[in-house]
This record gives sequence, structure tokens and C-alpha cells, in this order.
Amino acid sequence: MSHPSFDDDASPAMGEQKTFWAHLDDLRKALIRSAIAVCIALTLCLFISDKLMMLLEYPMRQMDMFVKPKPTVTFQIGEDKLGPYTVSPEQFKGFPEGTAPQALFHVGSAVIEGKQVATLELDTTRSTEAKTMRVKLHNFGPSEGFFVAFKIAIYGGLVLSCPFWVYFMGSFIFPAFNVHEKKVIGQWVGWGTLLFLTGISLTYFFLLPIALRASIEYSHLMGFEAYDWQATEYISFVTRFLLGMGLGFQFPVIVLLLVKLGILTHLQLAQYRRHVVVLSLLLGALLTTPEVITQISMAVPLYILYEVSIAIARYWDWKKRKAARLAGDIDI
Repeated sequence: MSHPSFDDDASPAMGEQKTFWAHLDDLRKALIRSAIAVCIALTLCLFISDKLMMLLEYPMRQMDMFVKPKPTVTFQIGEDKLGPYTVSPEQFKGFPEGTAPQALFHVGSAVIEGKQVATLELDTTRSTEAKTMRVKLHNFGPSEGFFVAFKIAIYGGLVLSCPFWVYFMGSFIFPAFNVHEKKVIGQWVGWGTLLFLTGISLTYFFLLPIALRASIEYSHLMGFEAYDWQATEYISFVTRFLLGMGLGFQFPVIVLLLVKLGILTHLQLAQYRRHVVVLSLLLGALLTTPEVITQISMAVPLYILYEVSIAIARYWDWKKRKAARLAGDIDI
């Protein structure tokens, strides 16, 4: 009587079997190490919270990237700035040369014939800057500055410590899989990470500036000024938008995983196109501002990824049927 043989790649490696309490102790160690890594990263981010805030402000400085530049003038009194104000060269004769100059004037004072008069001095080193951040972020409370810094440090700490806590938690989970399963999981995690970073990059450099610009235009349409924002609200909106798009870009990974498991086929995916359109718009409404432009800006990439998933699933099905035909020919 022959006994079935098992390939090493088809079953977990045989070794000393740990008890439930031993596994629980390993989980506790992984969680403690992950928490320590996050705390260390959070502490470091507290010291560079101003630099991290500059990174979060980048989309705000790019809001006008699709807007035709207009001549503007800004007045600086000490450390405070007034403007920029949109004026024409005919209205303000002190403009430097250029089709859309951005003039920065330092406001001072001088005594002329015994009288105190205001003076304007053109800053030639900065007057040609085409992009000036018009929106100002504010803290409306004595303790809000500390909460803003801590919130930034939390987000930054989670991102900075990500390789460490992923490694610690992976070291606890991965031993339960065999070599083949580890390889497959590694591939799926790799593609998921790539799509996550792609979604965040697309949002950071393209979608967020559009969303922020659209929110200002919508406020102007309603008759409100929109250049003074609360810092905590801005940070929450930016991080939620970035995380939402990063998670939204995991959609193809989930869909293709269901295809691999045989739960869905490319024909079924094609039948759900209308449902995915509605779902993409709903995600855009939940994760962005409630106006149409930003919803569409988020929904379109998600739907494109769904169509890519259908194409990949169709290719897998074609490849599988081709292999089955070749196997049939060989058997004949």
C-alpha cells in the first residue's frame, strides 16, 4: 500500500508545533515592537512637524496650475502680507515687465520735508514668482497649534514606521504559510503596494489641487470668501483624500483575487459596469468635497482601474482555455 507523498511547497514546513499561548506571546511581541517603532517615529516627526506641514501644503500651492496667470500685486509689511490682488498694468504702473508679473512690494515709511509718508519698494528677487499661496491656514484656539502638530506627527509617524511594523507583523503571520503561498502573497502585496503609492501620488500631485481649487470656486459661487481655512480641517481633508484614493486603488487587487478564486469571471465583471460607476461616484462623494468636479476626478480613475481588471481577467481566461486546448491535443 503506497502512502501519499507531500511536496514541501504544498504544505507548511514540519517542525516544532507551538501552543496557542506561544502564538499569543509572539503576537504580543510583534504588537509591542510595532508600537515602539510608531512611538519613536512619532517623536521624530514632532521635531519636524513644520517640514511635514510644508509637504501637506504643497497641493494648496498648486491650485492655480491649470489657471492662466494674471498680474498680481502683494504688499508686505514686516512679516505680514496683504494679497495677492489681481490688477492690470494700467491700474498699477509699478509692475515689472512680463505678461503676468507677480509684483511684491515692501511697505515702509520715510520722512520727507518733515512729514511721515509711506514708501513702496519692489522686491526684484521675488517679484517674478508666478505661484503665490493665497489661502491662509489658521488656528482658532490657544491649544489648537499643539493639536495640529500632534496630528501631523501621528500621520507622519505611521508612514515613517510603516516598513518596521509591517515587517514585525509579517514575521508573525508569514511562518504559517508554505513557500509557494509566501511567493503568491508577496506578489499580491507588491502589486497592492504599487497601486497604493500610485493612487497617493496621483492624488497628491493632480487631484488634490483640483479639489481645493474647486472648493474655492464653489464658495465664490455661493458668495463667500474662501481664503481662510482652519488648519485641522485642511489636514483632515488632505489625509482622508490621500488615504481614500490609496485604498480605492486596491480595487483591482480585490477584483482580480476574486477572479483567481473562481468567484467572479470577466463576463460577470462586465455585467457590473453600471454598478461600479455608481459605486465610484459614491466613493468620490464620501472621500472628497461634495461638488461634482472632485467626485468625477476620483471616480474616473477608479472606473478605469475596473476596466483594466476586466481586461486582465479576460486575458487570464483566454490563457487558461488555450492551455486546456494544448493539453487536449497532447492527450490525443
